[in-house]
Amino acid sequence: MVTYQYACDRDGLVDVRMPMGAAERSGRCPRCGGNARRVFAPPMTSRVDPRRVAAIDRTERSADTPDVVSGLPARGPRRRVPAAAVNPAVARLPRP
Repeated sequence: MVTYQYACDRDGLVDVRMPMGAAERSGRCPRCGGNARRVFAPPMTSRVDPRRVAAIDRTERSADTPDVVSGLPARGPRRRVPAAAVNPAVARLPRP
């Protein structure tokens, strides 16, 4: 379901939910039953998480012009790798 916005002469802007593509240029106001014309409004993108928008923008930008790496990334602090657990069954396996 999609929310469409209509402008009624009496009630002002009203929101109408209906299936996508089912909206017509004019219709009846759900409040007063009078004539209402459809208003084209931008999508409500302000409710989208900004990190998701940034990731989508990055993905779209890299489709045509991917980032080129000119060197290795800077080394951060070394992380300690946990030692492998010693399993006696594994120790008896042949080594290459």
